[in-house]
Amino acid sequence: MTVLHLTDETEAADLAAFLSRLLHYDRSAAVRLQAAGTALAVFGRPPSFEVLAVRAVRLAKPYENGLDVTLDVTVSAGELLESVDERAATAAVPGAVTGPPWAGLLPPRGGWRTEPGLPGPDALRAAVASAVAEFRSRTAELAPELRTRPELDRIGHAIWSREVAPTRLPVRALHAAQSLGFLRPGTAADDTALLSCGTWLRLRTPYGSVAVRTSVPGALGSLGDLGVSVR
Repeated sequence: MTVLHLTDETEAADLAAFLSRLLHYDRSAAVRLQAAGTALAVFGRPPSFEVLAVRAVRLAKPYENGLDVTLDVTVSAGELLESVDERAATAAVPGAVTGPPWAGLLPPRGGWRTEPGLPGPDALRAAVASAVAEFRSRTAELAPELRTRPELDRIGHAIWSREVAPTRLPVRALHAAQSLGFLRPGTAADDTALLSCGTWLRLRTPYGSVAVRTSVPGALGSLGDLGVSVR
């Protein structure tokens, strides 16, 4: 069995928290793991947000028992969570599962460039709060017979698809980042960035990234450009 040795208990707890949040939105969630050396990227897709989340995990050493120094596998998020031992700072990689379609369409790893105009973290969190309040207000105003799933989805799509001025980043990406624990209070403005590569946009924070694919995915490159070594 492949055993991942994380750098410390905090790293293990953060990984467990990320997996728990994914499972909150999808009890059968899968994650794709990619690792090289001591850098591990955990990819997930919470269905409510239509974004791809990337959690960077630091490893103390690549693997146990002399296994290969690289890893690329899609596994059950629930089984991976069950294997996390926070006190020992380890996690056992479960058996591979048939990956969902998104697992084969990961963001580009190279060629990212910084996009100007991203508001600071406090303003981003305020934008999420404002959008949530608007959704609640608009849905509360609906007559009971009009409060149907299609109508709720229509209102939600109209709100969450708005762009964060003056960028092209949809508000749903901010909501996902906050809900997954990436956009935390106290995060410095210098620690967040908006990046682009082709038709992809990526919001990067010290705790993870949220990527949005607007059309055709780009090519793969190296783990470093996805911020795998960044906490």
